Amino acid sequence: MQIKAAVTNSKSEDFKIETIQLDEPKAGEVLIRLVASGVCHTDMVAQDQEYPVPLPAVLGHEGSGVVEKVGVGVTTLEPGDHVVMGFAHCGKCNQCLSGHPFVCERFFELNFVGKMEDGSCRHHNHANEDLSIFFGQSSFGTYTVVNERNVVKVDKDVDLALLGPLGCGIQTGSGSVLNRLKPESGSSIVVFGAGAVGLSALMAAKAIGCGTIIAVDVHDNRLELAKELGATHTINGRNVNVPEEVKKIIAGGANYAVETAGVPGILRQAVDSLGIRGVVCQIGAPPLGTDEKIDVNDLLLANKTITGVVEGDSIPRIFIPQLISLYKEGKFPFDKLVKFYNFEDINQAVADSKNGSTIKPIIKMG
Repeated sequence: MQIKAAVTNSKSEDFKIETIQLDEPKAGEVLIRLVASGVCHTDMVAQDQEYPVPLPAVLGHEGSGVVEKVGVGVTTLEPGDHVVMGFAHCGKCNQCLSGHPFVCERFFELNFVGKMEDGSCRHHNHANEDLSIFFGQSSFGTYTVVNERNVVKVDKDVDLALLGPLGCGIQTGSGSVLNRLKPESGSSIVVFGAGAVGLSALMAAKAIGCGTIIAVDVHDNRLELAKELGATHTINGRNVNVPEEVKKIIAGGANYAVETAGVPGILRQAVDSLGIRGVVCQIGAPPLGTDEKIDVNDLLLANKTITGVVEGDSIPRIFIPQLISLYKEGKFPFDKLVKFYNFEDINQAVADSKNGSTIKPIIKMG
């Protein structure tokens, strides 16, 4: 079938909306009509080839939509279902089978190398050349074909256009708190970076009952939003020693920290902001090859922990409905992060994300 898609043809090139060909779903796959897609920093990383996703490609990996058709063997979905699409995983390796699909042994291959699990493509340009798929979903289009395993059925009483970012950025931030750190009620946490991921972590910390929640960023407007969403304190880290400021607020340092900025040097600030037996989640991806200097003796003697987190340690089919329930209860107002754009304005959405004027752009296919 013919569809519209935002195609990335070469490095750092603007998205170009083109008419392309989409194949029918194969066994175990579903055809989805896209309603909307979040725009994530990882899309821009692929667009700029900081991660070498083969081009040309159809990017996008925070899609929401409606199931139109199911392939042979699909048992968990049917036409008409409202769905959110998550990351690709094989479902067969030791990590997937032990409940850790976010570190699937084939994660990089299935999400960044541009092919479906069988090694073929479903998207093709006007010259009948293959277009790489991204995160197994390529949600910057009007339709797509996705493996059943990567699709989460959601309630129909919530605006479907709002839900796409739950598949990546929002579940990454909130999951780092709810699934990995699991802070005790009344405990303290510092969130470095007040973008979509960091603010999702902050909202999760409030929802779970953290007592002291400190947001750190260099943009005052984002810090103001952090206060609205539950931060008890904010720090503009542009001209201050952040660990010292944290310890003025929390004697001895914080119980937990989440680093979402991916800026060299911030992980050291996060570690230095911790108290004894503190734990920091590293979420933000710094440039490849970044060296981070950590005081190993401090790590050892204070019994601190640094842990990496991918996709919020989430099993999407379980976690995304939990986030929607929290949203319905008024405990996770992630709608305050978003701004909607028409599909034709995708390049403006990317620009606004890069300049910080929009925290979480969502493209509506219309």
